[in-house]
Amino acid sequence: MSRRSGRTQSQARARAIALDPRLAIGIVLVVASIVGVVSLVATADDSIEVYAAGAPLTPGDRVLSSDLVIRSVKLNDASQYYIARGELPVEGFIATRPIGAGELIPASSLGSHDGLSLTAVVVSPQGGLAETVSSGASVDVWASAETEAGGYDAPGVIISGAVVVRLVEDDSFVSSARGSAIELLVPRSRVARLLEAMANGDALSVIPSNLPAKG
Repeated sequence: MSRRSGRTQSQARARAIALDPRLAIGIVLVVASIVGVVSLVATADDSIEVYAAGAPLTPGDRVLSSDLVIRSVKLNDASQYYIARGELPVEGFIATRPIGAGELIPASSLGSHDGLSLTAVVVSPQGGLAETVSSGASVDVWASAETEAGGYDAPGVIISGAVVVRLVEDDSFVSSARGSAIELLVPRSRVARLLEAMANGDALSVIPSNLPAKG
């Protein structure tokens, strides 16, 4: 009888523990705490996935999804100014301004062949090029007309904000003794003026624009 009584008491205690409401309340509180933390983290993480350049892009480049990478960033109210994942045109786009490697793709940089207003021209400036002139740089083209006395008039800007596509190798047929040749993207509306200056033998200079001032 004592053994049976002991087993009965043990079973009763086990059932009491299993059905103890305090244990159930504790479990509910733990689960609720975990759910609350997860919800708080999910609410606080308002990051979105947007496209970024996988390599430097220059105006006129045709860009496909394979040329881009995905970045998860917090943009808050600025998200409308960038291209979110899934919003890229299937046919890609034409870059309308320089975009550095890793830079987020601005919506304003998307263009098409139909709307592209730039064209490439190779220029041989006099006096060489500054070290800061490289692919993707913004430059101004200055021209100085030759006078009858053999000198040159005061120079003036004929193209502002042209974009460097590439520096042409010295052994290229377009190079000259006056300096290194350079391929530029210039507005179509200014091509005629540039070609006129080149045909007239004007002295051309390519000067970096928008350089930060040094204090």
